[in-house]
Amino acid sequence: MEGKPHARFDAVHREYDYFIHTYKDPFLSNQSSLYLYPKLNLDKMSEAAKLLLKYKDFRPFCTHPDKNEHTICHVTAAGIFVNTKGDRIRFNISSNRFLGKMIRILTGKLLKIGNGELSIDEFENHLITLELPKILRPAHPIGLYLSKVNYPYLNLPPRTDFLTPSQSSDWISI
Repeated sequence: MEGKPHARFDAVHREYDYFIHTYKDPFLSNQSSLYLYPKLNLDKMSEAAKLLLKYKDFRPFCTHPDKNEHTICHVTAAGIFVNTKGDRIRFNISSNRFLGKMIRILTGKLLKIGNGELSIDEFENHLITLELPKILRPAHPIGLYLSKVNYPYLNLPPRTDFLTPSQSSDWISI
C-alpha cells in the first residue's frame, strides 16, 4: 500500500462484541464471561445501551480520562442481543474510537442495570454530568472481541464463518 498505513491510527470505525453466559459451561469459559445472575432485565439493559447513541463524551467510562487529549467518541450503534433460550447475551457497540476499558466498564454498568443494582437514570446521569462513578468495575476481559475495523482505504466484510449455524442465527435483538 502507498504511504505508511497504521493499523490503529488510520482506523475510522471499530466494532466490538462482548459475550456473556448465565450458566456454568466449561466450553464457553474461554470465549464468554460467566455472570450468575438469577434473572437479568434485558429490556432495561437494552434501553440503557441505546442511550449511548445520544451522547458523545464518555469521560465517566474511562479508567484514566486525563491521559487522553479528549474523551469524545462517536458511538454509531449499541445494542443487546440474546439467544432464544435467554441465557447467552451479546453487547454490541460501534464507534470511531474507544477509551481505555470503556467497553468493559459499560458492560459492567449494563449488567448492574440488568441486575437492579443501578437505575437507567443513574446511568444516564453519568453521561449528562460527566462525573466519574465512585467505583469503576469493568466486566471481565474474557468475552470482549474486536469484531470489525474500517479504514478509509479498506473495508472488508467481517468473517463470521467460524461460528456454528446455531450460534450465528440464534441471536435476537432486544
